[in-house]
Amino acid sequence: MVAFRRWRAVRPFWGGLLLALGGAEILVTEKASLKVVMHIGMQGLAGYLLPTLMLILGLLILFNPTQRLFYSILGALLSLGTWVTSNLGGFFIGLVLGVVGSCLAFGWLPDQEPRRARSWRRRRQEPVPLP
Repeated sequence: MVAFRRWRAVRPFWGGLLLALGGAEILVTEKASLKVVMHIGMQGLAGYLLPTLMLILGLLILFNPTQRLFYSILGALLSLGTWVTSNLGGFFIGLVLGVVGSCLAFGWLPDQEPRRARSWRRRRQEPVPLP
């Protein structure tokens, strides 16, 4: 469990997970047996392609966090594209999960230095005297 926490701490875990879950949810709604289901294009090819790419991008964010900026921008654009192609983005749930996950991955920053070193440096600095 400690190893998983350490692995999760060095990558945008929640952003990648939400993006992958959004893509999976949209794929599930494509198979729904509702009369509301829309299919646009060649038998709904785009309806299956965009959420599949969202799922892949979410996994890439988890396992290759150095390229998270490119993956998250592409993930946000694909999530917004599902509004038209995939049942209003999986009835809004997958669309919102994808956009929020992409935003979390885009805004994530790796920890540059250990926390102990930063707090030690702050305590050691002397106050500047006023003139």
